Amino acid sequence: MYKTVQPSRLYEQIVQQIEESVLDGTLKEGAQLPAERDLALQFGVSRTAVREAIKTLHEKGLVEAMPGRGTFVTNGTPNSMRQSLDRIVKNDQPNGTAWLVEFREILDPEIAALAAARAGEQDIATMREAVRLMDETSQDADGYIEADLDFHLALAEAAANPLVLSLIDSIVGLLREQRMHIFHVDGGPARGQFHHKRILDAVERRDSQAAREAMRAHLRQIREDAGKTAGEQGLEN
Repeated sequence: MYKTVQPSRLYEQIVQQIEESVLDGTLKEGAQLPAERDLALQFGVSRTAVREAIKTLHEKGLVEAMPGRGTFVTNGTPNSMRQSLDRIVKNDQPNGTAWLVEFREILDPEIAALAAARAGEQDIATMREAVRLMDETSQDADGYIEADLDFHLALAEAAANPLVLSLIDSIVGLLREQRMHIFHVDGGPARGQFHHKRILDAVERRDSQAAREAMRAHLRQIREDAGKTAGEQGLEN
């Protein structure tokens, strides 16, 4: 699968080959890389070079090392991007959360519109399943929030633009925290579900303008509910 590398800058050549395999689809998200020792043999290099390459690939957001399990291909969102956005939001409260809500108001309506135009049947099936799970877990914060995240990630995937998906993936942790606070606002989950179902209906009908407007209404609801928790927690959603 891999070619023997030349002596100079060994780890960079390893990074290049694995990165190319990810980008051309040879290595897909979730695929497990061979063990460090096996990679060293395949590339004809030392294990030190392989370790440095894995470290670089991790920093690029291309792989994730799981202790006791191995190293797996991820979706390509750099950890540095996630960390930078986390710092921006968390280090400047309440401005940071206001910026996050504003960011969503700029991006999410157009994601919904693109999803309505481009979604495949599997994308729509994923959204339906997420909505069903939110109905079932309306009293379970963790279950509801994970299904909520799945719904919005399915919209981003349906938009069929890898930059959009990468941006959304980079703020998933922040979105999870926001949703936790809104979940505990009286009636918050029910209001969220009302809007999720309107968005899903618009996507199913392939009505981009209706999807855009339904998402804008959802974000107005988020902003209003967030305001009820901002004074207590300093988080908006």
